[in-house]
Parts: sequence; structure tokens; C-alpha cells
Amino acid sequence: MKKNFLATLMIVSLLIAGCGGEEKASAPEPAPEGDGKATIGIITRLNASEEKYNELMQKLEKSYRPSKAHLSANYKYFDNMRDLQLALQAGQNDMLSTYQCVADYMIQRNDDLEILKTDRTLSDSFCFATRRGDTILLNELNKAIKSMESDGKLADLYKTYITAIKDGAEPPAVEIEQIPDAKTIKVAVTGDLPPLDLMLADGKPAGFSTAVLAEISKRIGKNIELINVDSGARATILTSKGADVVFWVSVPKDSHLIPSNVDRPAGIDLSVPYYQDSIAYVSLKEK
Repeated sequence: MKKNFLATLMIVSLLIAGCGGEEKASAPEPAPEGDGKATIGIITRLNASEEKYNELMQKLEKSYRPSKAHLSANYKYFDNMRDLQLALQAGQNDMLSTYQCVADYMIQRNDDLEILKTDRTLSDSFCFATRRGDTILLNELNKAIKSMESDGKLADLYKTYITAIKDGAEPPAVEIEQIPDAKTIKVAVTGDLPPLDLMLADGKPAGFSTAVLAEISKRIGKNIELINVDSGARATILTSKGADVVFWVSVPKDSHLIPSNVDRPAGIDLSVPYYQDSIAYVSLKEK
């Protein structure tokens, strides 16, 4: 299955692995002729079926690279990162699509994996999702994120929980302090994007996004209760009121590569972003 990697990388770099992306680099050199079709595992998109998502990707590919329309990828949905990685290890996928910091985390812990080089850089924004109409909570989240950005707290947390983690070490556990007599909001986390969102072996929450959430709790004066959920159930737990907030990823507003609602079902609103990361592709090393 991996024989076609090099032939497909030019096209793979144009396809979106998260909810969308923005183009940041010049057009690549033409790819070699050939079949070049590859299977790419991704986390389930909640507002587009697997079939519709692949149709969308094919149309975008043709509109941006008409001379390479015969080179295509088959995207395969997975509801959580665990199953996505198992499929890669079993040879069911040629590669998986995630984010750069997650890819770095993965290869530090598995010598059999490598990050594939691409000639374009695409990125997504990380934010929080709330139920449509929960305006007060959404405004509180936005205000806290903006203040953390302006006073440098976001940058400090990024350094502590992402850039300072080396040689396969785990990010420090995050203590979410409880505020006496304060209202509690339930936040759904997937643990699918370490070191952004993960649960440590002892069950304690960790990661950059969780640290951001702990700081937000202090700034809005509300307690946080974490709830584990599969990525595929993110929207359901939110709209059914099983959770008040969910970690989410959004398409940058100026994106022109993919519809902004491909992973944004009706009935939810998104906060301002607190982080942005580029998309990366991970595969097994050639043997």
C-alpha cells in the first residue's frame, strides 16, 4: 500500500485532514504520472458523510490541480484516534492525518512512524463549541481567551504544555481548582489530540487545551467538570445537554478550500480561537 506515497504527496498536501485549512505556500512542482491513490485516515467529520467528504475533496482537487485529477486520495473516517492509529499499524490506511504537534508527540513515542514531507502548509484553528443560544457562556469564553492572549498567558501555557515537552515525556497533569459555591459547567474532552487534549495513564487530565480550560475557569469564576467522549459523539453530547462545552476545531474564516460547516453541525456556536496548528500526515516507515 505504501508504494504510492511519493506519487501522492503532492495531492495529499492539498487535501484537508482537519475541518479545513488555509493555503500558505506556492504551487508545488508537478507530481509523477501514475495511479497514486492512497487511503488517509481522519477523525470523523460531523456535518458530511464519508462519501460526501470524498466527493468534496475530489472536486477541490480538480479545481486546484486539474492536471493531477487522476491522483486522488480515499478518506476513511474514524471516531477516535485509538482506532485511527490501530488501522495505520495494521496496514488498513496508508497514512493518517492530524496536527503537527500531535504528529511530533506520536513519533517521539513510536520509532516505526514518520511524518511525511509536503510542499504546502495548511492549518486549522482550535476553539470551544457551545450550544446555539448559550450566549452568556460563549461571551465569557471569548472574553477569557482574548484576555489570556493579551496578557501572555496563552503563550506561557503553549510553552509549558507543548514546546517544552521533549524526548517522549508527558505533559504535566492539569489541576482544575474548584471554586466554592460556584456554578459548574460540563466540558467534553476526547483525549484524541495529545499533547493538546489527553488523559494520562493515571486518569488525570493533561494537555495544552485542558490547561487553557483550567485558566478560563479562574477567569470566569465557574467550576469545570470534564467528561470523556469519542470524537464522533461531540455534537450529540453538546446538543443533548450532556455537556455545556466541547473542544472543537474550526476552519479559518478566510479559508477557501473547504466549506466552514463541514465539521460544524447545526445548533452549535464556536468561540474565538485560542490556538492554530498546521496539518501533518503520519505513516509507517518504509522497511
